[in-house]
Amino acid sequence: MAGKFITLEGGEGTGKSTQAPRLAAHLERAGHTVCVTREPGGAPGAEAIRELLVTGDPGRWDAAAETLLHYAARRSHLTETIRPALTRGEWVVCDRFADSTRAYQGYVGGVDKGFISDIHARIVGDLTPDLTLILDLPPEAGLARAQVRAQARGEGEDRYERMGLDFHQRLRAAFLEIAATEPERCMVVDADGDMETVAERIKSAVEDRLEI
Repeated sequence: MAGKFITLEGGEGTGKSTQAPRLAAHLERAGHTVCVTREPGGAPGAEAIRELLVTGDPGRWDAAAETLLHYAARRSHLTETIRPALTRGEWVVCDRFADSTRAYQGYVGGVDKGFISDIHARIVGDLTPDLTLILDLPPEAGLARAQVRAQARGEGEDRYERMGLDFHQRLRAAFLEIAATEPERCMVVDADGDMETVAERIKSAVEDRLEI
């Protein structure tokens, strides 16, 4: 049975890392073998690059440097995790993928879209998610969630969260524009609600688009 590639996208604090394993559990109950992974990260080399991207001062990299780092990590992630899982017939549920680069570094960071497209073609090729779920939440609410999470876990992965409300407002608009541009691939999911409510919305979206 052929595997499927599902990505979860959205701004900070929208619940992607919470919902990815919940979706995986739903797919497993339906009889699928599932690989849950994330970006940046998902393979040893990519996890090392993640540390460079999500910690430290917000200004430690400009958007062009971030783009190169993300695609270096993505190369490792694809070759070591995503493509092998799909080849084995597994379903891959990924917390962020290339749409995050388009939104963060392209739409908001101002990196030329052609530059990103060229790197994407060379690194990713023709691999496209079967379904992208864009978790949508007002940035004020998302940042508040992210702050609570960081305080509870003592996380230092807050570089992007500290980029300011205007950055995150533009980021939300970027993801919604991506969804509007590619409606055949993307579905916007209301991420406002408790974990179980949002999980049910995600399950309904997946069942609406994919035969599970």
